[in-house]
Amino acid sequence: MLIWGIGEGMFFIFQPLYIQELGADPILIGMILGVNGLMMTLSQIPSGYLADKLGRRPLMWFSWVAGLAAVWIMALASSLGVFLIGLMLYGLTSSVVAPLNTYVQAARGDWSVGRAVSFVSAAHHVGGIFGPIIGGIVAENYHLRAVYFAAGVLFAISTLIVLFIRKQSAESLVKVEGDAHLMQNQRFMSMLGVIALVMVAVTLPQPLTANFLQNQRGLSLAHIGQLGALGALGSVLMMLGLGHLPASQAMLIGQGGLVLFAGLIWGGGSFLWYGLGYLFLGGYRLCRAMAVTLVQPLVREYEVGLAFGIVESAALLAFVIAPILAGFLYDWQPASVYPVSLLVLALAFLLSHRYFKRTQQRL
Repeated sequence: MLIWGIGEGMFFIFQPLYIQELGADPILIGMILGVNGLMMTLSQIPSGYLADKLGRRPLMWFSWVAGLAAVWIMALASSLGVFLIGLMLYGLTSSVVAPLNTYVQAARGDWSVGRAVSFVSAAHHVGGIFGPIIGGIVAENYHLRAVYFAAGVLFAISTLIVLFIRKQSAESLVKVEGDAHLMQNQRFMSMLGVIALVMVAVTLPQPLTANFLQNQRGLSLAHIGQLGALGALGSVLMMLGLGHLPASQAMLIGQGGLVLFAGLIWGGGSFLWYGLGYLFLGGYRLCRAMAVTLVQPLVREYEVGLAFGIVESAALLAFVIAPILAGFLYDWQPASVYPVSLLVLALAFLLSHRYFKRTQQRL
């Protein structure tokens, strides 16, 4: 995850800029990112279900190999159409999240689920600290396309490493008192609705921020890469520092981080303020990790993979809705993305706080 994080960090923050370079306007960029989010969303539930039935390791291997192929397709693409094939394939590799989190929760030993999941995710973002800086330097001295070639080499190394993970057996079906089926579990379904709302809110200010900072605020690619590194650093600090807290409390703090991110990007007038904003972007990753922690106690052991897959689908639905909405807002008035985001974040914070207080979750 550390090595993969370096590779992904090299290109991820520059993705909207490279799509723009290949000829897409803001609305098309938002649509492309939205479709990519749809691919990510649709892959989660089948992946979680298969993780329960077949075991986690085969699903993890598939995602790593597919991600390696995807980044090389993007690197070798000479047109937007071919690039999109790689991008969509890379979106499918997000299906690794449910098997990976299920693998981690089974291997966590005496750690809590929140601590284990946030620790592994933090390793990915430690890599993400260095990746954007390296990617920005490569892009400034060569071109954005070269970033994908460098990432492809790192992905190959990460894929070789993951082939050595140990096998875990699938959980057997054991009848227990409670809901007959996961989708009839009312506590799980209500929590799922809250998670979906929160994830849309914390995603909305992000998709076109790199474009906004380059086009409207005049930042260089190197500076944008440095901001990406600060975002990864913020993720590491928040997940390692707050991953032990009750999940509901940590998710509220994460939402507060995105309020600060949107406010500082909108109102800031210098690299210092933007950098501070990107540190608070770690609240997004904290919310993602805590979403898994919130639902794990609500479901039976043999349905954990499926439950995590459904949660990831709800979380990634934000990547369908938010980029499209952000694209239309940006095309209308670029800065409008941020005040609208603040309104949506305020609504999500109030509703989720009320829900957590009512149900008295202490996870």
